[in-house]
Amino acid sequence: MPDPQPTIVLVHGAFAESASWNGVIDRLGAAYDVVAAANPLRSVAGDAAYVRDVMRGIGGPVILVGHSYAGMVITQAAAGETLVQALVYVNAFAPDTGESALSLSGKFPGSTLADTLVQYPLSSGGNEVAIGQDAYHAQFAADVSADAAALMARTQRPITEQALGDKLTGDPAWRSLPSWFVLGDGDMNIPVAAHRFMAERAGPRGQREVAGASHAMAVSRPSEVAETIIEAVRGVSG
Repeated sequence: MPDPQPTIVLVHGAFAESASWNGVIDRLGAAYDVVAAANPLRSVAGDAAYVRDVMRGIGGPVILVGHSYAGMVITQAAAGETLVQALVYVNAFAPDTGESALSLSGKFPGSTLADTLVQYPLSSGGNEVAIGQDAYHAQFAADVSADAAALMARTQRPITEQALGDKLTGDPAWRSLPSWFVLGDGDMNIPVAAHRFMAERAGPRGQREVAGASHAMAVSRPSEVAETIIEAVRGVSG
C-alpha cells in the first residue's frame, strides 16, 4: 500500500491567529488534510511542545508550515520527530542553534516593527507585545484591504517578549529535513535580506519570492503559499 499523504499542520506567528490561514486552506481544497494549530506564543520551547502534541494527536506523517515567529517553533518542534516529513517557511524565521527571532530580524537593516509595538506587563511576569492598531495595516499587511487589516489588527494574538528572545536549542530541523521557502520582498517585519540569508543557508528544495508581498502573505497571497505547500507534499509523497 502507498504511504499515507501527510497532514499539513499550519502554525501562525505573532500578531496573527489561526484564521489567517483561511485563504490558504481554501486553495488547498478537499484533496489535503489540514489542521491550523493555535500557537500559544508564550515561549519557543513551550510552543514547540504544544505543536508536538498536535502532531502526535494526528498520529500520521505531517508537514509543518510556519509563518513568521512560528518558523522558530516548527524548527524546534520537528527536531528528532519522525512524524515530520518536511518544513515550509512562509515569511518565517529559520533559525540555527542559538539564534532568536530578535537576533535574526536585526541581522539586516529594514525592519520597522519595533516602533509599532505596544506592550503591557503580565501577571505571570515579563511583558506581552502587540502591534498598535493604527500601525497594523502599513506594518503587517500593507497589501491587504483596509477593512481586512482592521479586522486582523483587532483579532491579532500578542506574543511575549520572552518568546521573541528565546534561542533555538539543539540542531535545527532544516538540516535533516527537506524544506521549502516562500517569502515576500515587501515584508516590513523581517527584512527580505534576512529571508534570503536563511533560505540560502537551509538549502531548500524550493524557494519562491513574491514581489510586493507583505508580511501577511498567507492572507494577501494565499495562492502562492498554497502552491508552495503543494510542492512540499508532492516532494515527499512522490
